[in-house]
Amino acid sequence: MHDITLLQLFNDDIGTAQQLLELIDTEFQALSERDLPRLETILADKQPLLAQLGQHGNERSQLLTSLQLSADRAGLTALAERSTQGTELLARSDELSALLERCQTANLRNGRLIRANQASIGSVLGILRGGETPGLYDSRGGAARIAQQRPLSQA
Repeated sequence: MHDITLLQLFNDDIGTAQQLLELIDTEFQALSERDLPRLETILADKQPLLAQLGQHGNERSQLLTSLQLSADRAGLTALAERSTQGTELLARSDELSALLERCQTANLRNGRLIRANQASIGSVLGILRGGETPGLYDSRGGAARIAQQRPLSQA
């Protein structure tokens, strides 16, 4: 009975993780285009998927714990050895793990793009505020000396 419940949770989460991966890829496109309204929509769509994955993860852990098994791969393997659905359980667990790993990799990629965009915007704001000036070169290729640095609004 518990093995069927676990299998159903894995199957549900595989679908959820696939949706999440698609949203993360769409988020990358929106970040690249700096499409803030679309990013807000994507974030709103991601939240329930993440909540569901977290809830199902807790349910799987509780099921394994209620069977006096550890809430990890070893516990799942022990259950699979006693179950007629054992092979399917392990296969679905591996599939879900691979999907979640892809989600994490894609999310890290999006984080790098966000940090790059933040640095770029910070640099532009610094120039506009007069705190930073871009590196300028003289005719010999050396750093130019600018006697007085003024904000772009006062130039």
